[in-house]
Amino acid sequence: MSKLGELGAKLHHGEVGYDFVKNRKLWYGISILITITAIVGLAVRGLHMGIEFQGGAVFTTPKNTSVSVSQAEEHAETASGHDAIVQKLGDGSLRIQIAGIDTGTSDQIKKELSEDLRVDAEQINAELVGPSWGDQIANKAWQGLGIFLVLVVIYLAIAFEWRMALAAFVALIHDITITVGIYALVGFEVTPGTVIGLLTILGYSLYDTVVVFDSLKEQTKDITKQNRWTYAEIANRSINSTLVRSVNTTVVALLPVAGLLFIGGGVLGAGMLNDISLSLFVGLAAGAYSSIFIATPLVADLKEREPQMKALKKRVLAKRAQAASKGESVEDTDAHADGPYDDDPEDAAPAVVGPRNQPASRTRGRGRPSGKRR
Repeated sequence: MSKLGELGAKLHHGEVGYDFVKNRKLWYGISILITITAIVGLAVRGLHMGIEFQGGAVFTTPKNTSVSVSQAEEHAETASGHDAIVQKLGDGSLRIQIAGIDTGTSDQIKKELSEDLRVDAEQINAELVGPSWGDQIANKAWQGLGIFLVLVVIYLAIAFEWRMALAAFVALIHDITITVGIYALVGFEVTPGTVIGLLTILGYSLYDTVVVFDSLKEQTKDITKQNRWTYAEIANRSINSTLVRSVNTTVVALLPVAGLLFIGGGVLGAGMLNDISLSLFVGLAAGAYSSIFIATPLVADLKEREPQMKALKKRVLAKRAQAASKGESVEDTDAHADGPYDDDPEDAAPAVVGPRNQPASRTRGRGRPSGKRR
C-alpha cells in the first residue's frame, strides 16, 4: 500500500487526524479576510463585463494578419473612441472587441480598421451584439443562480437537516464571492463562459460538502447514547475520514483546468479558455477549502448550541474528568459501564467509535465486540 493510501486508511479509522473543528475560528478569520479583499476589489475595480452583456461589435481579421496586438488595439481605440480588447487567435487572426457602439458606427470603424490594418474591408468579419440581448443574458444568469441556490437549500434540508443546508449555503456564497472578486482583481472579461464556469464549480463544491455531510450524518446516528465523543469531535472525524478523497478529487480536477488556464489561455492566447478556466480554477480551490474548513465546522457550531448536544458535551467532559481523577483512561471507564446506555452500544459503535484495544489484564466481555457480559 502506498504512503498516501496508508495515511488515508489511518485518517478513516481515526488513528491520526488534524483538529479542523477546534481551529475553526482561524479558518473563519482567513475566509473573512479573503472575502473582504474580494468585495473591496469588486467595489473598486468592478467587473469587466464582456461584450455579450453590454453590447457592441466584434471584428475578426483574416488569418495571419501581420499587425501586432498592441498596434491593433491602438488603431481600434482611435477609430472607435472606446476601449478595445484585442486577442490573437491560433490561426494568426485578430479578434477585436469594442463595446458600446451601434450598427452605423460599426460600419465606419470597420472601414477605418481595414485601412489601418491594411486588410480588405470585405475580409473583416463584423458581429454586432445588442445591449438588450446582453441584459437578457445577465438576467437569465442571475435567475439560474438563484434557482440553483434555492433548490440546493431545499434538498439539503430534506436529505440532512436545516443546519447543514445553511452551512452549505454559506459555503456556496463564500465560493461565489471569492471567484467573482478574483475576476475583478485580475481584470478578466466576464463572458457566458464565466457563468458556465461558476455554475460548474458550485456543483463541484456542493458535491464535496455533501460527501462530508453524509459521513457526519452516519457517524452521529444515536450520538446521545454514548458518552465518549462530542458532536464537534465526531464532525472532525468525518472531515478527516474523507480528507484524502477530497484532496485527490480536487487535485485531479485542478490539473486539466490549470492546463486550460496557463497553457490554453496564456500560451495559445485563446480568450474563451481564459474566461471559463479562471472561474473553474479559483472555484474548485475555494470549494475544496470551504467544504473542509467552513461548512462542517459551521455545522458543528450550530449543532452544539442544541440542549441535547450541550448535555452530551457536559457528560463527556465530566466522564473524562472522572477518569483523570482516578488515573484511568476513558477505555478503562467504559469497561465498568452497566447503565441502560452503554458508552458504545452495539448498534452505535461502528458509527461513532473507531477500533480500540481492550486492556490485556481484563477478561470481562472477552470475545464479544461490545465488551458486555455474556
